[in-house]
Amino acid sequence: MDCCSQPNLLPFEVALAQMQAALTSVTETETIELGLALDRVLAVDIFAPINVPAHDNSAMDGYAIHLKNSIHLTEKFTVIGQSLAGHPFIFSEGKNILGENETVRIMTGATIPAGANAVVMQENTHLDNNQLIIHSAVSLGENIRRAGDDIQQDSRVLEKGRRITALDIGLLSSLGISHIAVFRQLRVAVLTTGDELLAAGAAPSDGKIFDSNRPLLLALLQRLNVTIKDLGIIADNPDQLRNTFLNADEWADVIISTGGVSVGDADYTKTVLDELGEINFWKVAIKPGKPFAFGKLKNSWFFGLPGNPVSTAVTYHQLVVPGLRKLSGEPHHSPLKLNAITQSRLKNIPAESIFSAGFYFKMRE
Repeated sequence: MDCCSQPNLLPFEVALAQMQAALTSVTETETIELGLALDRVLAVDIFAPINVPAHDNSAMDGYAIHLKNSIHLTEKFTVIGQSLAGHPFIFSEGKNILGENETVRIMTGATIPAGANAVVMQENTHLDNNQLIIHSAVSLGENIRRAGDDIQQDSRVLEKGRRITALDIGLLSSLGISHIAVFRQLRVAVLTTGDELLAAGAAPSDGKIFDSNRPLLLALLQRLNVTIKDLGIIADNPDQLRNTFLNADEWADVIISTGGVSVGDADYTKTVLDELGEINFWKVAIKPGKPFAFGKLKNSWFFGLPGNPVSTAVTYHQLVVPGLRKLSGEPHHSPLKLNAITQSRLKNIPAESIFSAGFYFKMRE
């Protein structure tokens, strides 16, 4: 019997579903500058206040004309001005529309003059004493980008619950939006437990190892744009653990610990949590990462990760991240599952536990 076939282990999918059902998103919001919004979560839908592009404009450098049914290649158009990006053509007093035998020199992105219904590429023309001659057929609407072609005014461009990306910031900037409403940042406290742990920079000592789990988690959490409090290394002491959890619970939305959730004589985390709150589940059918605990203190949620560094990374990505995203106001999305064929046999990794972690593998015979 492999470790993930043991009794009393919660299937991975069930554990994830129970967490998603238990957690409730933060409701407090704030309005922030768009430039500070990277990785923040939208608190409202955003609708376009304008069209993009805002006006009909040219997709090419060329000449704007009023297209009739057809153009004779010997026909000439008088150039009456130019339209540049940011500097549209202005008709002379008493005139407000382009005549049939008139043309305006136009640059890419410039506003289409009133009355023009096509833009001829400059490569298909030549000038003869300010008279434009066209060398090829022209279609109605050719080389014109219509107002709203990219984004129509009042259309929804981003949905509530979306985590803002750099591309989103560019999109919203193109709409003239300078501030957005987002959910407040989660407050996450992080600690590691174990008498055997040393902080980086300490002198090596017999029987001791350097703590890698907490620096790993602190780095990973920065990608979620949460407010982090580093509680350091906590000794295998029930009283010290209890005080640490009580103090953290006064500040945090989430407490993440590593170590102390297994069945060793000095694994006190589960005992202390049972005393201070409730554990929703403990031990998940996943390898690496079986001794994973999820529960609730008075004010905060608790994620207890295994002490093994690889187990810490796996359970963080597979269980903690979906939980934090739910708490931040994001909708839950099922993790991506991929089929893969190994080039060699897997050693000491039961297929059932790999399946539980969200990946499918096929052994190459």
